[in-house]
Amino acid sequence: MELIRSFFDFFLHLDQHLFTMIQEYGLWIYVILFLIIFIETGLVVMPFLPGDSLLFAAGTFCAGVVNEAGEKAELSLSYVLGLLVIAAILGDGVNYFLGKNIGLKVLQWKIKGKQLVKQKYIDQTHHFFEKYGPKTIIIARFVPIVRTFAPFVAGIGEMPYKKFIQYNIVGGATWVVGLTLLGYFFGNLPIVQRNFELVIFGIIGLSLLPMIIEMIKAKVRIKQS
Repeated sequence: MELIRSFFDFFLHLDQHLFTMIQEYGLWIYVILFLIIFIETGLVVMPFLPGDSLLFAAGTFCAGVVNEAGEKAELSLSYVLGLLVIAAILGDGVNYFLGKNIGLKVLQWKIKGKQLVKQKYIDQTHHFFEKYGPKTIIIARFVPIVRTFAPFVAGIGEMPYKKFIQYNIVGGATWVVGLTLLGYFFGNLPIVQRNFELVIFGIIGLSLLPMIIEMIKAKVRIKQS
């Protein structure tokens, strides 16, 4: 329970925690950011890491953030963009090969009787593939949970790797560059700084909206059939 509380605290106060981490860890902060993005996109059992909000917050710090004490924390925009694009592409690549080589066996993995990977997330991702085809690899980057399962399902479905890697590169670069630059240009606006938590929630809400719409449509179709 304490771990869950710590996770949500980090998630809700990304700006404060990143400020402290940048000051304490120096260059190691780039390794930490790399690992978070890689793990969220690369391990099918870790779909709940705050990828969208983390990219926005990282972009904000690339523009430099000054706290109330006058201390400044800053990240290199070129390092963040370069490393996190690589992390996103490598993560999806690992997830693809996990799906191809392990496949639905993952659904049998359990901890204390609970499934590590829920069937409903696989089903939702399958639905995205049925609707958007290979473009799902790009579109899913902007949909939490689905982005973690999309490359895994692509591996299960044996999407040709040449096709997968093309969509993977475009999707990973678009996701990382888009959200990071959004934070870089708008994260330090006074209204955003004063309402940083609300902005993070807004980003998450917009990211989840496509999945929520699809779930509602699916329930309507079930009722009508």
